[in-house]
Amino acid sequence: MTHADIISVIEAYASPTLQESWDNTGWQVTPSGTTDLCTGVITCLDITPAVVDEARAKGCNLIISHHPLIFRGLRSITGAGNAEQAVISAIRSGIAIYSSHTALDSTPGGVSHELGSRLGLTDMRPLSPSSVSPDAGLGVIGTISGGITRAAFIETVKRAYDAPTVRVTQGPRETGDIHTVALCSGSGGEFITTAITLRADAYITSDVRYHDFLDHGQKIIIIDTGHFESEICTKSIFSRIISQKFPNFAVHMATCEQNPVAYI
Repeated sequence: MTHADIISVIEAYASPTLQESWDNTGWQVTPSGTTDLCTGVITCLDITPAVVDEARAKGCNLIISHHPLIFRGLRSITGAGNAEQAVISAIRSGIAIYSSHTALDSTPGGVSHELGSRLGLTDMRPLSPSSVSPDAGLGVIGTISGGITRAAFIETVKRAYDAPTVRVTQGPRETGDIHTVALCSGSGGEFITTAITLRADAYITSDVRYHDFLDHGQKIIIIDTGHFESEICTKSIFSRIISQKFPNFAVHMATCEQNPVAYI
C-alpha cells in the first residue's frame, strides 16, 4: 500500500476542493514522491519535531495532520523554527507529510459535526454552507432534545472538548434552557453574528476576541473552549477514516502532542 493509497481515502472523505482559498490542504513534504510503500501512519493536530520523532520511532513513514505544516510560507529552511526543524527531520527520515485543514472542517461529518455529536446535537446542518456543496460548510448548527440549562451545558461542553476551563458570556438571560446550538471548530469568531441571525442560544468556538465578547455577549451565550481543545479530535477522525478502509493497517494517533497553552 502506498502513501497515495492512504491519502486517496482521506481525500475521498474530505475533498481538497472544499478548502478555503487561503488554506494549504494537501501534501506538505514528499521526500521521494507519493508512490512509496507506506509503513505506517501517525495522525496529529500539529506537525512538530516531536511528532516526526514519534513517527520515526514507531516505524511510520507518513504523517497526517490537521494544521498544515507549511501555512504562511517558509522564506528559508535553516532549522531556526519548529516548522523548519520538522521539515528537515522529515526529509532526512524519509517521512511524508499530508495535511487536511479546512477540507476536513467543511466536509459533511467533519470536525464540527464530530464535536456536535459529542454534545448530543441533532438535526445538524452547516453553519456557513460551502459554495462547492450545499451539504458542506464551516461549523454546524443543531438542536439539543429537551433543552439544557446554561450551567449544565457549560459542563457538558467542558467534558466533550476535554477542556479544563472555558471563557463564557452570560448571554441574553440568566435563566432559560438552551435548545439551539451553533459551533465552529478552530477560530470561528467570524460566525458569531451568523449564529445570532440563526437564533442559536449558544455558540461554541475558540480564539474569540475581547470586543466580540463585549459586542455580542448579551445576545448569545458565547463559549470559547480554546483552539487545541476544539481540534485535537481531528487525529481520531483521521485514524477512524483509515482504519475503516484498511482495518489491519498500522495507524497511530500521536501521543506526544501537548497543548501549547497552559491554564494556571
